[in-house]
Amino acid sequence: MMSLVRLIGFTTLACGCVVGKYREVATSREVAYVEEKGRACGAHGHRRNHTIAVVDTSSARSHVTSKAS
Repeated sequence: MMSLVRLIGFTTLACGCVVGKYREVATSREVAYVEEKGRACGAHGHRRNHTIAVVDTSSARSHVTSKAS
């Protein structure tokens, strides 16, 4: 079943994967999807268009996060 989500922002992980953080409109629950897999990423759980359990921002590269209004 699909749900309506609102973009919160993007994060680039140390492995090179780009993760989009979203908030479900109906429940306000935050979810994270792998938007792009990094070329050097060996993590099996980092598959494009799949959710990941936790986005560890301490391992994310330092950059400005895009935010949607």
